[in-house]
Amino acid sequence: MKNLITLVMAIFMVATASSAEEIKEGVHYEVIATTTTATPEVKEFFSYYCPHCHNFEPLADSLKKAAKTDNFKFVKSHVDFLPAAGPDIQMMLTKALVTSEVLNVPAASKAIFEYIHNQRGVFTKEKDIRDLFLIHNVDGEKFDKAFNSFAVKAAANKMKKEQDSLSRRRVLTGVPTFIVNGKYKILNSGFKNAKTYDEYFAQIQAAAIELTKKK
Repeated sequence: MKNLITLVMAIFMVATASSAEEIKEGVHYEVIATTTTATPEVKEFFSYYCPHCHNFEPLADSLKKAAKTDNFKFVKSHVDFLPAAGPDIQMMLTKALVTSEVLNVPAASKAIFEYIHNQRGVFTKEKDIRDLFLIHNVDGEKFDKAFNSFAVKAAANKMKKEQDSLSRRRVLTGVPTFIVNGKYKILNSGFKNAKTYDEYFAQIQAAAIELTKKK
């Protein structure tokens, strides 16, 4: 049954993408740089505190799967400028995202969304994040070593630096924001004619994948 559902969804995505209107600069995307990244990529800037980002998780999951067959990288980058929590707490969650990737525990990242939006939980200290990872069968010592490692801190600081640069240029003004190949910003509003969320996500995904092939 699971394979059948996957097949039906794949057919739906292809059919929707093929019937979508041609993507146009200024409508579906805008150019934000003169050069592209060394390798094709789709990067989602998001916040765990953003309800729209939470709703966009199915699209993020779909892009992550598509990346394996369409030869691009899908990258998530956490921001710290939402008013829902202090920047120090949001930076801890940026480190939590990186830690979930280093330890290959995507369920822990999803659990952060669920904890905030469904359980109405509040993160106040590192232990809150640690406990969540432990619930998902991550050894405490492994979490401590990864979360406090130089590599995780460096990756989190890199996200912060890129966020600040894009914010100063008024490229990153809200989330979720999708940037393709470091050059093209997807304009989510350009797909407002979609009749359902599934169609909306499918059209954004089709546009993002098409842009990964654009120089």
